[in-house]
Amino acid sequence: MTTVLLILVALGFLSIVVEDIVHIDKAKTTLFFGSFAWLLFFIAPPAHLSHDALMKSLNENLLDIATLWLFLMAAMTFVAYLSGKGIIDSLVNKLLPERISERKLMLLTGAFAFLFSSMADNITATLVCIAVLMNLNLPVKKLMRYVVLVIFSVNAGGTALITGDVTTLMIFLAGKVEIPDLLLLSLPAAGAVAALALMLSLGLNEDVHIKKQNNVIERGDKVIALLFFGTIVGTIAANVAFGIPPVLCFLFGLSLMFMVVQFLNKDEPILEYIRKIEFDTLLFFLGVLLLVGMLKELGMLAYFPALYDVMPPVAANFLVGLASALFDNVPLTAALLNSGIEMNLPQWLSLTYSVGVGGSLLVIGSAAGVIAMSKIEVLTFGSYLRYFGYLLVAYSVGFVGVLGLGQLV
Repeated sequence: MTTVLLILVALGFLSIVVEDIVHIDKAKTTLFFGSFAWLLFFIAPPAHLSHDALMKSLNENLLDIATLWLFLMAAMTFVAYLSGKGIIDSLVNKLLPERISERKLMLLTGAFAFLFSSMADNITATLVCIAVLMNLNLPVKKLMRYVVLVIFSVNAGGTALITGDVTTLMIFLAGKVEIPDLLLLSLPAAGAVAALALMLSLGLNEDVHIKKQNNVIERGDKVIALLFFGTIVGTIAANVAFGIPPVLCFLFGLSLMFMVVQFLNKDEPILEYIRKIEFDTLLFFLGVLLLVGMLKELGMLAYFPALYDVMPPVAANFLVGLASALFDNVPLTAALLNSGIEMNLPQWLSLTYSVGVGGSLLVIGSAAGVIAMSKIEVLTFGSYLRYFGYLLVAYSVGFVGVLGLGQLV
């Protein structure tokens, strides 16, 4: 049965790759294979697991899925409202000139995504960045380059902060690294983003013309925009001070938005913005997480600690980063921490970087990539894979930078 389940998981991921060939939406196929695998897991459980053990495994996975689902729903509703009211268009008009070179725009995009994801979470940062790019009406092939940079940048941005990436927090809580050491990681991570931006800007020699529009923003909409920003800041502060899960803060922020709009403009159909969410994004997320959860339950992650028995820790860390492009980096990191492997501080820093950034090498390797693929039609597994060489070079540049940093700490 274990073999059958692994085949179903492989078919689920393969359905994402061949979406352009079979013309079946990846949200449908991943949900089918993911739910089917879990059904068989209950009907004929490997190793004859008890029903209680099966329910515990399912509940743990559903809790992770529900947390991401609700968080994504809240963030997407905020962005849908701000975009629908023209607030994002207005920000683009104010922050960008009427004419900007494509190379300069590439660098600004990478810097903005990197910094924004350092303050916010990857999901929110990706949604906002994509909304901004879509408003620029870039040619499809050029838009792809900017989106690839956004996915890589938002993954790199949170690596150095315990509030920016779950795996960074896990390694910190395990006592492997200290906050001052982590903050230094932002230097090589930013260097990796800069390297990718320079490579992706090759051949871009034209200017981007931005149509300036005089959008009149209502007072109530400005209040909602400030509430969105306050929700992001409050989420970080509440998580650091009280350990409150980000999903709870964003749901509270969403409820505040509903109440504020109710009192400021009673005729506004605010709940309609929930219906504007791309639910195929949420279904795709659900299918992918069911597949990844099945890999975890089948014990596939238990093989990675063995890498450290056959190769130096630095080389193993580099490969683990590559593996995080396919396997969820949270259970992967947990497996390494629970295995009792021994490494020094520079080596733990390199692992922190690799599991944080490595997921961006494949479009399905991170939440940012999954969201972007669902929001932008031309972004598929195959189209993203064309940039794998650039992404691998940028990832390697940052990894080498972390090794150099390790000589100073």
